[in-house]
Amino acid sequence: MSVDTHKETLSFQTEVKQLLNLMIHSLYSNKEIFLRELISNASDASDKLRFEALSDEALYEDDSNLNILLEVDKDAGTITITDKGVGMSRQEVMDNIGTIAHSGTRKFLDTLTGDQAKDAHLIGQFGVGFYSAFIVADKVTLETRRAGLSAEHGVRWTSTGEGEYEIENIARITRGTSITLHLRDGEDEFLEPYRLRAIVNRYSDHISLPIMMYKQDDKGEPTQETETINKASALWVRPKSEISDEEYKEFYKHVAHDFDEPAGWLHNKVEGTQSYTSLFYIPKQAPFDLFDRERRYGVKLYVKRVFIMDDAEQLMPGYLRFIRGVVDSDDLPLNISREILQRNKQIDTIRNGSVKKVLGYLENVAKNEPEKYAAFWDTFGNVLKEGPAEDFTNREKVAKLLRFASTHTDSNAQTVAFDDYVGRMKPEQEKIYYITAESYVAAKNSPHLELFKKKGIEVLLMSDRVDEWLMSHLTEYDGKPLVSVAKGELDLGKLEDKEEQQKLKDAEKSYKDLLKRMQDTLGDKVKEVRISHRLTDSPSCLVVEQHDMAVSMQKILKQAGHQLPEIQPVLEVNPDHPLVKRLNEETDTKRFEDWTRILFDQAMLSEAGQLDDPAAFVSRMNELLLLLTLEGK
Repeated sequence: MSVDTHKETLSFQTEVKQLLNLMIHSLYSNKEIFLRELISNASDASDKLRFEALSDEALYEDDSNLNILLEVDKDAGTITITDKGVGMSRQEVMDNIGTIAHSGTRKFLDTLTGDQAKDAHLIGQFGVGFYSAFIVADKVTLETRRAGLSAEHGVRWTSTGEGEYEIENIARITRGTSITLHLRDGEDEFLEPYRLRAIVNRYSDHISLPIMMYKQDDKGEPTQETETINKASALWVRPKSEISDEEYKEFYKHVAHDFDEPAGWLHNKVEGTQSYTSLFYIPKQAPFDLFDRERRYGVKLYVKRVFIMDDAEQLMPGYLRFIRGVVDSDDLPLNISREILQRNKQIDTIRNGSVKKVLGYLENVAKNEPEKYAAFWDTFGNVLKEGPAEDFTNREKVAKLLRFASTHTDSNAQTVAFDDYVGRMKPEQEKIYYITAESYVAAKNSPHLELFKKKGIEVLLMSDRVDEWLMSHLTEYDGKPLVSVAKGELDLGKLEDKEEQQKLKDAEKSYKDLLKRMQDTLGDKVKEVRISHRLTDSPSCLVVEQHDMAVSMQKILKQAGHQLPEIQPVLEVNPDHPLVKRLNEETDTKRFEDWTRILFDQAMLSEAGQLDDPAAFVSRMNELLLLLTLEGK
């Protein structure tokens, strides 16, 4: 057979060079994981062949007996891992190994910290396990042929991991991939078959394909007979009582491409009108692309143990996208596509059941293992906050899991649940009060809290960017309205006393002319100027209407380039404050206008808003300070 080799020497993509360097230097303390990663890739390649062969059985090429073979050559100092999976074409080799075709590559590299343990975790998540071969090898040779292509379309890829690789066409009779590792000096331990068997038993026992090695004779020499060295059954179909915690953890590392252990898992078998098995994991750390628009979902779909697809987003809602694991259905058709998944009632049933299981698991952890849940919340809380908007059916269940900072704890730690708040409500309190702000400090020190602090009413402090959006979709909890202390007219209901209400009405009458003059001065900057019921110490604050967007959120969206309709805030003034009293007596028109604008700008700044003319604000403040200084002499 004549083959045009078309041999080329090419340079790795810059990001690959960085990854190779990180791979070698970040993971050297746990070298043996290279075998787990390469076996995991071989398993994935075999799963993909099975799936493609559902619609084209000829891809098996009369050999549907899939397995993974490990070979050791002590004389040559090599280990070879061979699979009979889907294989790769020349272009696929260049795309998958010479470059990293991933939209988050730069973000991923920027995330790396230099801390070996953290970087190892991220490298695994990114799915670049192939490069782990260079931890123990100073040269790697990959030979492959894509299923369905003829023998002359084989490809050989060779690299020492130092910036370049060679690629050429070869004749390859068998489909699939063989990876040969030429071990570095000092890595001879991996040439011992017992060492490789121990690694497979530890990390890859759960792989559903047989992992084979050649048997040894009495002298320790390899024979021509192979044997299976792993259990070779899908872990999730085994009874839970037969699966050790260690096996669950190692399967997680395989399915999630994570070097870290999971925070927890839930394994369920559902039987009845539908039969399916699910095994879901909660990671300890967030994937680097958790908030990437092109993020990957982490649940694999199987039908009767046959792999169907990765990242099946139809199986888990967006706010649970951090979940990793598998769903294996006995009822779905093997030829199901992503398009069919989107309108399949069986999938809807599986999804609904899976979501309830996950939320129930998290509720149980929150109740019985608060420290563990606190760690989970610190990692994934912002994602879970997307739930009430996305999942109306489970809105109350998700709300129960949410955590916030509070004036009760005087800490920025988000540890207060709605149930905690409700349990501390005053006897006649009917509403749950909260405030959203750009930061915890801004929320904690907001003038809108002054009356609540005076009355000892707890307020939830929300400072994550998602909070304003969250609260626009979550209007009540346990039948109690959720009310922003910075929106609308303040109504404390039965917590008000008649004396305060009368005092407010009297102030509105006596300051009626002042409010009109201030309104005329500010014009269309404000919707209204009115007497404040919520201020006790500050002279002024800005309030938006109940369903308007908070000033701090308006600022964030504008900075992100969003066009927003102009929202006119309400300026509230404190009738008991000396500045407001002085302003009410001011007869100088220019001074009155300057001071009015100062009160407005101060209120805007306290909301973390942006001033239209900061220089003018500074000038007015200087004039005010100068006046007060002269009056004090």
